[in-house]
Amino acid sequence: MDTSFSENMRGAAFMAISMAAFVINDTNMKLAAEHLSLFQALFLRGIFTTILLVSLALYKKAIIFHIPKGDRKILVLRLIGELGGTLFFLNALFNMPLANATAIVQALPLAVTLAGALFLREAVGWRRYLAIGFGFIGVLIIVRPGSEGFNEFSLSAVASIFCIVLRDLSTRRLSPAIPSLFVALLTSVAIMLVGGIFSTVTDWKPVTTEGLTLLATASVFVIIAYLCSIKTMRVGDISFSSPFRYTLLIWAILLGFFVFGDIPDSWTIVGSLIIVGTGVYTFYREQAVARKP
Repeated sequence: MDTSFSENMRGAAFMAISMAAFVINDTNMKLAAEHLSLFQALFLRGIFTTILLVSLALYKKAIIFHIPKGDRKILVLRLIGELGGTLFFLNALFNMPLANATAIVQALPLAVTLAGALFLREAVGWRRYLAIGFGFIGVLIIVRPGSEGFNEFSLSAVASIFCIVLRDLSTRRLSPAIPSLFVALLTSVAIMLVGGIFSTVTDWKPVTTEGLTLLATASVFVIIAYLCSIKTMRVGDISFSSPFRYTLLIWAILLGFFVFGDIPDSWTIVGSLIIVGTGVYTFYREQAVARKP
């Protein structure tokens, strides 16, 4: 068997597993919303996730005690983006169908490409600008301003995209001296602290065994998703594995139906297809431009 093909298949498999794990995490968090408030869920999941990440970081010797001066502000911006993205997305997820919230956030690669052109002066041609425009039309088709299904939770899902763009652009600027596991650990601690602080000023619901089990399961799967996403970047060609990120939508639709009984309407499906199509096209254009001398 061709070695490069084998590595590409491994990369695609890691990407698909990562996306499935992310959706399972989201499903467990949405189920936990029946037992706990948003900030309780963030705080308790943060405890589980932080413990797991500390163990991994110690094992990998990824904990550092001196952050280079040039990375400090970037890390703060990344944490702000991560916190905002998490809060806005979970607020949407707790109050709207899983597939709808997930489909809206799939416009993220398009938003990152646009932000890279605007703020980092990355070269983007007219084809990609056109694809980005069509992708955002796909988001509008799902959100449908003025319809009965349009509400503040749809806007919350859209707001999460802007926050995650800030996170991803900040991540690009971090130096190689900052281990990825250390960044993930800082993020987990920050989310845990924010959840803990705000849970003190909201109604604290009784913590049930079922709620804790759901959060512990979510923590395990979000760690699996993170580790597999790292593996994806280290084996095979990114151009081969990247389109498999959109398997996330398939998992979201399936779990939304079997777990919550949600059936996406035709507009959501049309909007999702537009976002996926433009996202894949944009990525391949980026690869084509990168290969030019």
